Amino acid sequence: MDDRANELLKALIERYIADGQPVGSRTLSAVFDFSPATIRNVMAELEGLGLIHSPHTSAGRVPTPKGYRLFVDSMLASRRFENLANMHLDQYIPLDEPGRAVMSAASVLSNLSQFAGVVLAPKKAQVFRQIEFIRLSEKRVLLIIVTPDGDVQNRILFVPRDYLEQELIEASNFFNHHFSGLSFDQVKHSLARELTNLQADISRLMQQAVDAGTHQPDHKEAVVIAGENKLLNVSEMVADMDRLRRLFSLFEKKTDLLHLLDVSSKAEGVQIYIGGDSHLVPLEDVSVITAPYGVDGQVVGTLGVIGPSRMAYDKVIPIVDITARMLSNALSHHA
Repeated sequence: MDDRANELLKALIERYIADGQPVGSRTLSAVFDFSPATIRNVMAELEGLGLIHSPHTSAGRVPTPKGYRLFVDSMLASRRFENLANMHLDQYIPLDEPGRAVMSAASVLSNLSQFAGVVLAPKKAQVFRQIEFIRLSEKRVLLIIVTPDGDVQNRILFVPRDYLEQELIEASNFFNHHFSGLSFDQVKHSLARELTNLQADISRLMQQAVDAGTHQPDHKEAVVIAGENKLLNVSEMVADMDRLRRLFSLFEKKTDLLHLLDVSSKAEGVQIYIGGDSHLVPLEDVSVITAPYGVDGQVVGTLGVIGPSRMAYDKVIPIVDITARMLSNALSHHA
């Protein structure tokens, strides 16, 4: 593709995102100093490349998933995003209440994007090969759980007192020596008799670790979703009731959603998944924008926005990015 074709594709997609109507050569001729015939030829070229197509009998064209992908990749390369410097998310995410921060982040994403906001809560494990306690602050300890397959999972423990580094090392060594390779349920049964030789405060810390590892969240707890009903305001969503039903089935069952968010947690920075282009999104005309969040540099979960492929990516991408940073800040710097 030459520069002219790239510029026409960009203009067509931006106009379609703004208006939701197929874009014709006459509309583009008002933007570019090209003849209508030249524009029609370029549009035919773009259609031949599979970047745009004509819906039904309309004379206009709309982007394909492949066209959206090229558009988004170009945007990411040039970082052409809306300036959201004045967005004070600390007013929406309770920085002094980490327990509520994850729940609030989903609502923030939905309210700012006007689509569905989703947050994958920090993982929890049952069977572990090794654990480690790391002091985060006076009243917070990071529990690092290494599973038998090498997966690293993190939990934040809110503790009643400040623990010395040596105490945390002692607790980690005791745990790993006596219980490595067991499930947390198995540990719970033998914990009482094993901890009689340790001081009460260390016993309490270990009990918290067992409780954190034992509790396995169901899908409802693992994935927090807010604002699904906002998608009913998107014209192309409600125009196809079968697709709408499949989308809400995705929200209800959550298996595919969990897989997508889990995969994106292993990537760096903002990720964009476009239905029809990515096998991780089972529906065409649906896009998912995600970003990982963490605690003191350790990734513990993922959040994102689910909406139509016809979304203002230059606005939604920074919303997701900033919300992930603010949630990380809330979990990392407040006791």
